[in-house]
Amino acid sequence: MAARQEIAAVVTCPINKFLMQLAGYPYEGHTQFIAGLTGCRDYVMMLAGERLRVVLVTIHCALKDVPYLVTTERIYKTITVTARALVEDFGLNNPRLGVAAMNPHAGEEGLFGPEEEEIIKPPVEKAQREGYNVSGPFPADTLFYRAVQGQFDAVVAMYHDQGLIPLKLLHFSNAVNVTLGLPIIRTSVDHGTAYDIAGRGIADPSSLKEAIRTAVLMAGNRAKKS
Repeated sequence: MAARQEIAAVVTCPINKFLMQLAGYPYEGHTQFIAGLTGCRDYVMMLAGERLRVVLVTIHCALKDVPYLVTTERIYKTITVTARALVEDFGLNNPRLGVAAMNPHAGEEGLFGPEEEEIIKPPVEKAQREGYNVSGPFPADTLFYRAVQGQFDAVVAMYHDQGLIPLKLLHFSNAVNVTLGLPIIRTSVDHGTAYDIAGRGIADPSSLKEAIRTAVLMAGNRAKKS
């Protein structure tokens, strides 16, 4: 229905990724499933709150696999897809992106790892040459503070917990999961299924409400562009 433009957006509720795969769907989660349905290869997962937006280069994978999955191509795609979506879907002009380092102290000039110089910096510089307002890599332990203070419109994080720990510290109840780069609008809650409290009437609906509000906002901004 969204692809046929019969509806303006899709909002999804929590999903159990293990049971999803057990049922025969070979995807890491909603994001990859919907990307497959829409034939989209260049998509980015963003978690957003009022004070902080975070996009992820790698999503759901073991921490030991992150150094192999963080590539120049993935970082460049994350930067460009995010920048375009912030303009088209969120109405920002010339959005400012800060890119997080993967190692402590941004590698300390190679002392703590070569990834910053060899893997992260080249796509940042390429995007800069193409006119994107992006900078980094910056040490993650200071970058999120700078973003919350208003220096950046979004942070590009290298892996799941690097980005989502600070995001959920600020926006545990009202963050929204947005899939950027899709031909349709899709938002979701930022939390899991919480089977342990199902049926008890104590679940917090704040994130779902924000997901609906964000979908309406994005739909309005896309309509203005069309």
